[in-house]
Amino acid sequence: MELLRLSKAVKCLGVHPVTLRFWADSGKIPVTWIGRERRFSSIDVEALKVSTGGECVRLEGLYVRVCGSSGQESSLEAQEKELRATSTGEVVKVFRDRSSGLREDRPGLSRLLRAVADGSVTVVRVTHEDRLARFGVGWLKHLLSVYGANLEVLHPKKRGGRDELLEDFGSLVTAFAGRLYGMRSAENRRRLLAESGQCGERAA
Repeated sequence: MELLRLSKAVKCLGVHPVTLRFWADSGKIPVTWIGRERRFSSIDVEALKVSTGGECVRLEGLYVRVCGSSGQESSLEAQEKELRATSTGEVVKVFRDRSSGLREDRPGLSRLLRAVADGSVTVVRVTHEDRLARFGVGWLKHLLSVYGANLEVLHPKKRGGRDELLEDFGSLVTAFAGRLYGMRSAENRRRLLAESGQCGERAA
């Protein structure tokens, strides 16, 4: 019997290191610790290889999103619950955002794409396509495919034509109106601060 390092064990099994760590943590394969390093029995590795039959493991990254920066926690939880209930692989991580689907600089989406790039996520799952993005989903699908990952939408769009166009137009109007009001609010705050500063100087 040989104690294999993680790198050699995953090569024998043909899986990602994240998968083997997950199996070890969940008790699917025994692990021996030597210092801070995991080691795996060659016998256990071969037995696991036979039991899995070389099947490709689904490493799922669940993406959930709401528009508001606060509140709507129940919606995030509902999306996650539905995705977990229909999972057929290993849920590696849940990525969350509280931001508009028109924004490209979402922290959760950025973390998800990094996980896809390093191979720790092979399947991205969302409840609805617009949870991932309001526009440009086709480009995101292409990016995922470059790294060997797939996008799965639990409830694919059924509408088309005029209804879909009106929905997208409404989303654009809502997003830009929100930004415009935000800009006006910021300008008003700056103006009030400037005026209060001038008043303070006059009083002095």
